[in-house]
Amino acid sequence: MNDLLHSLGLPGVELHGFGPLLLQGIWMTLKLALLSLLLSVALGLLGASAKLSPRRPLRLLAMGYTTLIRGVPDLVLILLIFYSLQTWLNELTDALGWDYLEIDPFSAGVATLGFIYGAYFTETFRGAILSVPRGQLEAATAYGLGALKRFRLVLFPQMMRFALPGLGNNWLVLLKATALVSIIGLADLVKAVQNAGKSSGEPFHFLIIAGLVYLLITSLSNLLLRQLERRYNTGIKELAP
Repeated sequence: MNDLLHSLGLPGVELHGFGPLLLQGIWMTLKLALLSLLLSVALGLLGASAKLSPRRPLRLLAMGYTTLIRGVPDLVLILLIFYSLQTWLNELTDALGWDYLEIDPFSAGVATLGFIYGAYFTETFRGAILSVPRGQLEAATAYGLGALKRFRLVLFPQMMRFALPGLGNNWLVLLKATALVSIIGLADLVKAVQNAGKSSGEPFHFLIIAGLVYLLITSLSNLLLRQLERRYNTGIKELAP
C-alpha cells in the first residue's frame, strides 16, 4: 500500500498499520465494480433489445424498468433491493422447506448495482444501435448471416463506436457508486477507511487516501477507454467542419 501512495507522489503518508486493511478494501471495491459492470452490460444489451423489439409487451417492460431506475435515488434502490432480495429468498425457502439462506453483502451489492446501472446501459446501447445504418444490417441479412453473426460481426463493432463515450461515463459513475454499498455491510474501500479512521482517530486522513485511490482508478480507466475509442474508431475519418 505504501508503494501505491509513493506512485501518487505522497511518500510521507502514514497508514498506521492499516495498509493490509486498505488493500483488502481496494480489492473488494474493484471486484464489486467489475462484476457489476458485466451484469450491467448484459442487462443493458437485453434492455436495449427489448426497447427496440417489435413486440409491445417487451417494449413496455423495458420502458418501465428504465423509468423506475432513473427516477429513484440509487441509495434508496440499494436498500430496497437488498432487503427485498433477502425477504423474497426467505419466503421461497419457507415455501420449499429449505434451510435458511442469507445473501452475503458482496452478492447483494453486485446484483443491486448491476440491476440499477443496467437501466443506464440500456439507454446507452439503444442510442448506439439506432446510430448504426440500417443498410449494414440489411446487407448482412442478404448475405445469409444469422442473428448472432450479425450482432457479433456487424452490429457490435459499429455500435461500440457510438456507445463508448456513454459506457465510459456510466462505468465511472458505477465505480463511485460502489461506495454506497458499504451501508449494507460490505468491507469495501470506504468501509476500510471508516474503520481505520475510527481506530486511529484520523478519519480525515484516511478519507483523503480513499479519494486518491478512487482518483487513480478513474485515471487508469480513462486511459483504457481512450485506447478502446481509438481501436473502434480505426479507419473512421473525421468529417471536416
